[in-house]
Amino acid sequence: MAAHLSSGRVNLTALREAGRRELREFLDKCAGSKAIVWDEYLTGPFGLIAQYSLLKEHEVEKMFTLKPGRLPQADVKNVIFFVRPRLELMDIITDNVLREDRGRSPQRDFHILFVPRRSLLCEQWLKEQGVLGSFIHREQYSLDLIPFDGDLLSMESESTFKECYLESDQTSLYHAAKGLMTLQALYGTIPQIFGKGECARHVANMMIRMKREFPGSQNSIFPVFDTLLLLDRNVDLLTPLATQLTYEGLIDEIYGIQNTYVKLPPEKFAPKKQGEGGKDLPTEPKKLQLNSAEELYAEIRDKNFNAVGSVLSKKAKIISAAFEERHHAKTVGEIKQFVSQLPHMQAARSSLANHTSIAELIKDITTSEDFFDNLTVEQEFMSGIDTDKVNNYIEDCIAQKHPLIKILRLVCLQSVCNSGLKQKVLDHYKREILQTYGYEHILTLNNLEKAGLLKPQTSGRNNYPTIRKTLRLWMDDVNEQNPNDISYVYSGYAPLSVRLAQLLARPGWRSIEEVLKMLPGPHFEERQQLPAGLQKKRQHGENRVTLVFFLGGVTYAEIAALRFLSQMEDGGTEYVIATTKLINGTSWIKSLMEKLEPAPF
Repeated sequence: MAAHLSSGRVNLTALREAGRRELREFLDKCAGSKAIVWDEYLTGPFGLIAQYSLLKEHEVEKMFTLKPGRLPQADVKNVIFFVRPRLELMDIITDNVLREDRGRSPQRDFHILFVPRRSLLCEQWLKEQGVLGSFIHREQYSLDLIPFDGDLLSMESESTFKECYLESDQTSLYHAAKGLMTLQALYGTIPQIFGKGECARHVANMMIRMKREFPGSQNSIFPVFDTLLLLDRNVDLLTPLATQLTYEGLIDEIYGIQNTYVKLPPEKFAPKKQGEGGKDLPTEPKKLQLNSAEELYAEIRDKNFNAVGSVLSKKAKIISAAFEERHHAKTVGEIKQFVSQLPHMQAARSSLANHTSIAELIKDITTSEDFFDNLTVEQEFMSGIDTDKVNNYIEDCIAQKHPLIKILRLVCLQSVCNSGLKQKVLDHYKREILQTYGYEHILTLNNLEKAGLLKPQTSGRNNYPTIRKTLRLWMDDVNEQNPNDISYVYSGYAPLSVRLAQLLARPGWRSIEEVLKMLPGPHFEERQQLPAGLQKKRQHGENRVTLVFFLGGVTYAEIAALRFLSQMEDGGTEYVIATTKLINGTSWIKSLMEKLEPAPF
């Protein structure tokens, strides 16, 4: 089945266009030549909205990374800071502005663009440093939801989970609600809102309040989305801890995908020249963009990795057969036709070569003994085997000082699959971890406990088996090649979050009331009134469109599972996915880690 570049009827270009328009308007306010000073974290997300050519059209001549010291020389009239509203960045900007040579002529004008919101605290700080007056324009650029692909939006806010669950800071939930209001302004009011979790409740409440406060926001656009499902990450803490087994999921687990780009070891991508041997192997990592604009990637990204090899070898046969055609082209017309197809064929060939190399890199890892042992333990926990006692494999890994994040993922997974660990087991793990990796990690363990990832079993009962059976989270007979259930993305485990979305569509959450009560946070339903002329009359055979918003992060395996549901012949629902951040177990645990710095004396 061809992968969808954009989810059926939803076209996310309007959102990208709105972002570009807002950017153009701001750049036009700063008349004359410009240099942009970037907060490094923003360059990736911005690249998905506007290419350099758009900036160039608006007289942007230079780009620099924000760092302390003097600003680089640039013969421009305007210097614009693009930054997140963070105090540590305000210190750097202050330093930049104070070191500016006031004697130079002509003088440069400073402007600041806060992304996604202006911050009173930051402006107050700049004022106290005596530099606020240096900025002619102080504005905000509401980059809330960034289109990553035809059916995927992310806020790329890396600390949302930590802020919400450890620091009780709901700023990013406000940004999520604002992003959803923008989405509704472009794609119509979403008639039904369902949610599960504390953060979901907050976001829904903010949306309802914003709608009340801005009655003008009620628009007359025919709604594109039928349903919004808001899901808290802590409703399903299990899924991100497990190793993703889809092609895209494994690329992310092993190499990390940043804003649709991945950096890979270059050796596999060196062009092989006859008789030279590996003389000049490239040393720079190979950087590739991964999205569904690339035909082959769209086809294999969401498959279980074990099903990727056969697709690649089939493609290789098709491509070499197509190139063979040139020997059969006799007439001018045939030769002309072959030449016209050549660019497409060459692109397909280079795409195949890249993905064959990536698949080889991944296979080296997935066929290793360590990968297999780790996966075996994960799957035992998820299917409910020996979750209540100290695990030998974990002990061995600690003794051999495997990476700490690997240990934490496994211990947290065991804790989640046992609704918390017996105090004796928990204390044993903590002691082993602190003695081996250092006592400075006590804050990290504390954070994991606060987030509900690594905790003592309080109620004395383990609810996970009931949840697992009711929601069919573990499937023994999984078909990785031609899947018939979402559990293929973890070779047996069906992501709880996606199972909730699937059951909401059919037969509805009433059928699982008891289990919903066992999961953290409230579940709720809200309806938003639509003007009379905009109520939907569904055509026969027309799919419903559901926007699933993960508050606190989503993994590529969950995205693959939702795409699988969208493509099911009798599914009846298409899914578009939004999230605060694209995560995997490693980046997620990392965001919760804290080190005690040694005392300076």
